[in-house]
Amino acid sequence: MTPNSSDWNDGPAAPAASPVLTAFRTGNRDVYPEIVPAAADRDWMERTGAGGGGWANRCLPLRIANQHGWFLLNDAEFDVIWGGQTNLESLRITYKDREPTLAGSTFGYGILTFVIPYLFRTPPGYNLHVRGPANLWKDGIAPIEGITETDWLPYSFTMNWALTRRMKTVTFKKGEPICMIVPVRRHDAENFLPEIRNIESAPELKAGYDAWHNARVEAVRQAGVVRGHEVVKQQGHYIRGEDHSGERASGHQTKLRIRPFEDREPLEAPPEPAAAAARKRSFLDRLMGRKR
Repeated sequence: MTPNSSDWNDGPAAPAASPVLTAFRTGNRDVYPEIVPAAADRDWMERTGAGGGGWANRCLPLRIANQHGWFLLNDAEFDVIWGGQTNLESLRITYKDREPTLAGSTFGYGILTFVIPYLFRTPPGYNLHVRGPANLWKDGIAPIEGITETDWLPYSFTMNWALTRRMKTVTFKKGEPICMIVPVRRHDAENFLPEIRNIESAPELKAGYDAWHNARVEAVRQAGVVRGHEVVKQQGHYIRGEDHSGERASGHQTKLRIRPFEDREPLEAPPEPAAAAARKRSFLDRLMGRKR
């Protein structure tokens, strides 16, 4: 079910006319990759700090970026290795339990391609930013990003990763995010008027910056060195959405409430093969003591 406003008791209710993001299934598959709201947590963030205290979790910009969209999850565990050549065959995929239905070699040059069996549709004026999962890197491979005009496009796209080292085995686990999708409004970046000024021309802004800078300098003077967890500790004002004077910012977010996809047209169960159905009937006959 789609959550209503009571499900988000610590945040605003959804607008009455929320834009709709639709994923149309394509390809007549039995199974489709799961689409889920992007998670806030990252294993490497949990391991930061002495004894794995997870001080990186106090970095609010990281956690907001982590959650900013939806993940598409891998359907089967496999290893991939690139021999360093430009041809398709130089990329070898070895599956663990079953052959992956999404991953393959399509472009050569060490590029791993995931077929995305959905055609996404956004409202007019919205694109879809297709990228790797935020702040979740993999050794030996890098995601290739794209922005697609999904408000009119009548076909799907692929998610691609580039192997960056020859003969380096890279593993994708089942359930691991292989793609992150983020709606973005077309022309937003183009409509900005970028400019450079001196901070002295904005006295109120300069006062806030000086207060922050002086506190950072004092912390360095006392500690003798800047350490990551000490820097993060100084982000308390930002986490609370306050400036140096304690004034609260409007619209400040400490987490995102990305809604899950609602399956409005669930897949029908595939028809049971006749042989399997006969075996099942035979088993039930024996179980019930019936004779044929």
